[in-house]
Amino acid sequence: MIFTPASIPGISDAHLRMPFVEKGMAVGLFGGSFNPPHAGHALVAEIAMRRLKLDQLWWIVTPGNPLKDKRELAPLSDRLEKCEALIHDPRVKVTAFEAAHHIRYTADTLALIKLRNPGVHFVWIMGADSLADFHHWQRWQQIATTFPIAVIDRPGSTLAFLSSRMAKTFDYARIDEDDAPILARAQAPAWTFIHGPRSLLSSTEIRNGNMKTGG
Repeated sequence: MIFTPASIPGISDAHLRMPFVEKGMAVGLFGGSFNPPHAGHALVAEIAMRRLKLDQLWWIVTPGNPLKDKRELAPLSDRLEKCEALIHDPRVKVTAFEAAHHIRYTADTLALIKLRNPGVHFVWIMGADSLADFHHWQRWQQIATTFPIAVIDRPGSTLAFLSSRMAKTFDYARIDEDDAPILARAQAPAWTFIHGPRSLLSSTEIRNGNMKTGG
């Protein structure tokens, strides 16, 4: 599939471009609607950078989530601004390049990234709370065989890696958490579950006015 980049009013060209990387780098891909982003997301990014020994992490703010009600979605420009406010590491790059390429599904995002960046080692990063629904994602098995996956622990989701369909389907491809630093350079399918500090923050609870985003 060929995507034609497009400019979007209110979104900077820098955010619409795919971040620059060099061959040989290990790069994490952390995508979501981030509606709104909060300190829990920043914690996931920080853990991923440290435990996976990444050179860079792309914080990919999606234009919309096909599994969620778009009427609840804040403007992309607002979500980008709030994500930037949470970032304190220059190696983390906030981007909305999916919007410029009219991408709706993660499988297409990863295919484009792989096509555009030969020789770069990517790993998909997701919170454990997304693992239970992962098999509902469009072409989820394709996602798992495109890049390795790092699942970061989230409150109430620690056992998801044992019960989820994804974990059961790709049980043979799971690597030990101690080997997380080599995951980005592993041949997909490959995945690991990373335990660590967990944040109780939830985007849904924040939208409902029950929590603050933190910083």
